[in-house]
Amino acid sequence: MIEWEETNDGIRAFDRTKTGISIDAPDWRRSSTPLDIDRPVDETVTGVASELRFPPSLAIVTDLTTGERYEHGGDSGTLSLSDSDYLVNVHGNVKTYLRFSGPATVRKTDDFDELIVEFTAPTRVTFGFRSHHEVPVDTVTVPPTPHGLATALTALSASHKTTGPDRSFPTLRGHPPRISVGNQTDVPETVRDRRKDVGIELLVPDDFDSLFVAAPLAYYLQADVKAERRDAPVLRAPALDYTYSFSPLPQFQHEAADMLRRVFFLDCLVRNAGPHSWNLAELPLLDEVEIDAKETYESSPAEQLVTYMLAPFERVDDELPDWHLSTYVDPVVDNVSSLPYMLSNLSLVYLPETSELNPGELLDASLDDFYRGAPEIPGRATARPYRRTGAGPVTSVDRVKPELHRGRVHGWLADGVPIDVFKVEPTAYENRFDYLDREGDEIEVALILNDEEMETEHESAADIYRERAEELPMDVTVREYLRRDELAGVLETPRDFVHYIGHCEEDGLRCTDGNLSVANIAESNVQTFFLNACGSYYEGMELVKKGSVAGAVTFNKVLNKQAAKVGVSFARLLMNGFSIQTAMQLSRRRIMTGKDYSVVGDGTYQLAQSETTFPIVGKIESDGDGYEFRYRSLMVRMVGSGYQPYIQDN
Repeated sequence: MIEWEETNDGIRAFDRTKTGISIDAPDWRRSSTPLDIDRPVDETVTGVASELRFPPSLAIVTDLTTGERYEHGGDSGTLSLSDSDYLVNVHGNVKTYLRFSGPATVRKTDDFDELIVEFTAPTRVTFGFRSHHEVPVDTVTVPPTPHGLATALTALSASHKTTGPDRSFPTLRGHPPRISVGNQTDVPETVRDRRKDVGIELLVPDDFDSLFVAAPLAYYLQADVKAERRDAPVLRAPALDYTYSFSPLPQFQHEAADMLRRVFFLDCLVRNAGPHSWNLAELPLLDEVEIDAKETYESSPAEQLVTYMLAPFERVDDELPDWHLSTYVDPVVDNVSSLPYMLSNLSLVYLPETSELNPGELLDASLDDFYRGAPEIPGRATARPYRRTGAGPVTSVDRVKPELHRGRVHGWLADGVPIDVFKVEPTAYENRFDYLDREGDEIEVALILNDEEMETEHESAADIYRERAEELPMDVTVREYLRRDELAGVLETPRDFVHYIGHCEEDGLRCTDGNLSVANIAESNVQTFFLNACGSYYEGMELVKKGSVAGAVTFNKVLNKQAAKVGVSFARLLMNGFSIQTAMQLSRRRIMTGKDYSVVGDGTYQLAQSETTFPIVGKIESDGDGYEFRYRSLMVRMVGSGYQPYIQDN
């Protein structure tokens, strides 16, 4: 769903996640006669303007008369368009189409800060807007058996809006239906009608372990999943007489992950032979694996699969990105309903394994992160007092060491509290949809200071939130030294983010008149949070169980100076479009005891939008004569998108 409004400078469109796009048009005036946009859109707006200014974006311009296409990005000069009918596809935080007739020029500013479309005279234009965010529409009900789960996995690919390589576009996959466990099988007719038969079968041993691991591959391939009495899974394309035999577990989980990565990234390259092509930097890799993009694109999904599996993928494996997300899931009936939310992000699914974590290993892991990610070499460490002199006992959490596999970000839906992962609370997945129907487009932030020793973090974080409020619709409230009833009111009142700076003890969050246990509030209406307080893990988990989506927490006592560094960094990253887990992973590298911080709930959740659509992290290294700058996108949603860096002469 998209809403829009006229502003002093033009128009602004935003979706239910409060993600938006602002378009400056100084002489904008409304018009009631729209131009046709032959694309799926949620809302259209028509008006007259002589100039349009967009945020920095990659734009693809299609001449609707000749069919000719032009790609305009960071490496493009001024594009002059003759008198014709045009459709411009602007790749931004909200999918935006621009339809107009007549001559125009498309250019970027010298600092890459804006994309500008100029007309020779006031021209009628129609905008079409579509949200990148989708919610599950249908629910598939199956019995709590392996055969029931196989039926559900077969049905989930009904959310795909196409087959073949174009399914690698995130906007063409959709959100899978929900899964409900019941006594009988009920697959809605709408799901059965939308599901495509692509001629691919995945035969899996009739146990939950194998089916959970197989879920991402089956979903992406749109395979017909069958649970059978067998030792190891088999993938088949019967019409082509093709069979691929996997190893039994535990090796199957690695083979399934490798196959999904192979098929997905080759799809991302081959799709450029279709109508939605981009000039990707990785396109030459197809020659390395001897794949003809046009021929493969026009073949059937089963034929594409065979082509990919026979290609010498090892030649290009290291040239393609790491997988973005992996979730470690206890394969039990209670976790079946969480699978659609993982698949919507194309998360890999692994079986959870842990080992004991001794204090020495914990310190080594923290120091490794610190020295890899710290911007400067630390001086002599100076001991600082723990927060709040005279405070009560703090609840510490016994952590374990997870066996992590492929992936840049890791989630954990199983027993234990591991380091280096976000701890999934299943209710978080559904909680996020509760916040979509709230009125208004402002991001509401509350900053709470309940510890006089932490004024530095409080002041710096407040500056960050206010600075970001100059660029995004954001309402920032700063409060200090709250009583229990006041803090409870903050948590029970609808807000998007609460940053609590204070102390946490065994019986709750410290207030001026005692401690507040989250278990005692009616419900949490805070979408996301950061409890920057000693030992706040259990209070954070309780917030998610009572209605929040995700938040940052601590495992035990933390030092004032270190807490301030993490808090300020986390605030800046979160407000600039990083997901909660990625913001925490980067923030805790600033201190030597970074493993004391973690995320609970849905760590993939992104609260605010990035100015460049995809948040980027970079690393500068000396190469002798100069410096080398390496960077990458850290999105864990919208996987399958492309991005272009705005660098001179790139």
